Amino acid sequence: MGKKQIRVGDVLIGGGAPVSVQSMTNTKTENVEATVAQIRRLEKAGCDIVRLAVPTMEAAAALERIRQQVSIPLVADIHFDYRLAIAAAEAGADKIRINPGNIGGADRVKAVVDVCRRKGLPIRIGVNGGSLEREILAKYGGVTPEALLESAMGHVRLLNRFDFDDICISVKSSDVPLNIASYRLLARETDYPLHLGVTEAGTEYMGIIKSAAGIGTLLSEGIGDTVRVSLTADPEREVVAGVSLLKALGLRSGGVNIISCPTCGRTKIDLIAIASRAEARLASCKKDITVAIMGCAVNGPGEAARADYGIAGGDGEGVVFRKGKILKKVPMERLLDALMEEIERD
Repeated sequence: MGKKQIRVGDVLIGGGAPVSVQSMTNTKTENVEATVAQIRRLEKAGCDIVRLAVPTMEAAAALERIRQQVSIPLVADIHFDYRLAIAAAEAGADKIRINPGNIGGADRVKAVVDVCRRKGLPIRIGVNGGSLEREILAKYGGVTPEALLESAMGHVRLLNRFDFDDICISVKSSDVPLNIASYRLLARETDYPLHLGVTEAGTEYMGIIKSAAGIGTLLSEGIGDTVRVSLTADPEREVVAGVSLLKALGLRSGGVNIISCPTCGRTKIDLIAIASRAEARLASCKKDITVAIMGCAVNGPGEAARADYGIAGGDGEGVVFRKGKILKKVPMERLLDALMEEIERD
């Protein structure tokens, strides 16, 4: 992970801090009530940092009222108008995300840097494959890892010139192999914290697959300090996916880890439906446990012996087990209830 550390509100990024999960509201930021309600849902789902679009001065002003009603750190997402970044910083944003290439000349970047330095706010330099400078695209013949790196580090040098070093970097693209190569290159060249994401990843199904491949590969190599799983879906689904990805990599604990076997010709129960119902009922459980949902009463307890709790279905009845030891047999219609009772008992 990045050696340098920044602070966004009360969340640390980089320098060995836990990898944080981000998402972005899709409400109109000016609609304070709707935005606050969504932020609270995101926080409940496990989000650590929330980004908000700030396309207007009205949106920037709304940040002050939003900041008063939520505790989670807020990032202001700025494009084109440097005055929006200044207004957002003054209104209570905990971090400013800019693409320095699209907010004007060096004097405008300096104006943003000055207010962020004064208020102790970090800046995320967000470089995307779709917004590279014309001269860099011409130099490299298109979007390449080297092009993204040169753009990002050029922006870093500009901020450094104005005596600012409280920086996080992202170099997102929608192409997964390009994304991986770009972040690997960036990680070799800089110690700044890195924000990972595959931009425009698609619908929930494809977006999770692309993000798991792109973000997961990098995190498994020790690259990346904060992540957003970008989905064309409810932002809460982004958070659930991000948290699940960190859990799968052993980078976050807490909450229920469900394991379930694939169906096969030996399965005598509607395992797909049962596993889905179990997942829904356990969604709000905060216990740090592994729960197994198995389709075969003969092999299930043995195959899932490491699970804290589990059930396995049979012909008309199933078993509830714990750490591989069968506790009881129950009729199939009571199997899920019996599992919940055991979990809630402890």
